[in-house]
Amino acid sequence: MKLVTLIVSSSILAASAFGVAPVKSSQLLKQPALVNKANVSPLFRDPTLTRGGAVPGWAAYNDSLEKKPLLTKALTSLAGWALGDLLAQFFISGGPFDMKRFITLSIFGFIYHGPSGHYFYNWLDDKIPGTTGAVVATKVAIDQLIWCPIFMTVFFTYLGLANGDSMNAIVSKVKNDLFTAVQGSWKVWPFVHAINFKFISTKHRLVFINSVQIAFNMFLSLIGSK
Repeated sequence: MKLVTLIVSSSILAASAFGVAPVKSSQLLKQPALVNKANVSPLFRDPTLTRGGAVPGWAAYNDSLEKKPLLTKALTSLAGWALGDLLAQFFISGGPFDMKRFITLSIFGFIYHGPSGHYFYNWLDDKIPGTTGAVVATKVAIDQLIWCPIFMTVFFTYLGLANGDSMNAIVSKVKNDLFTAVQGSWKVWPFVHAINFKFISTKHRLVFINSVQIAFNMFLSLIGSK
């Protein structure tokens, strides 16, 4: 016991010599546990300092959505379409990489998919607010029965113009492939949009759609390149 007392007394004296005041046990109980930041992964940020949790860049992305929503969503769609075609060419199409096709589809995501989605979903949420079952079903129906055919028609027209096709060839492409593309959409998007319209906020709709659409874009890029 004397040895323990001697060690504690020596420690206090040594701390005092270096200008460190001893800390009472009651103070330790009041203070939050210290974390060795050197051993903390950069993925796990302090949630009290930045909104982003464990997702790198999420706080910055949300900030960009607030300040520049149209540009941010356009860039989000550019990334989604680029990645979708990249995966389609590497793992499905085979053959040499088609840079023209990759750039064409990436630009489509930027100039049409992102901006049109921004205005369409903002309009839809404004005109039909709420997340009840009836509201969600109505939004899904409008999206798939009206918006989807319009979107697919624009998609095939854009590809035809980018490839220098004649209007007759573009019209023929739309007639031949529009229903196939819409049918493909109906197998995926009603379920996805049920989640989208029920749980996802308006400003995050496109990033959610693009995360799912990477796989669907692989399908579209294959149809569009036929």
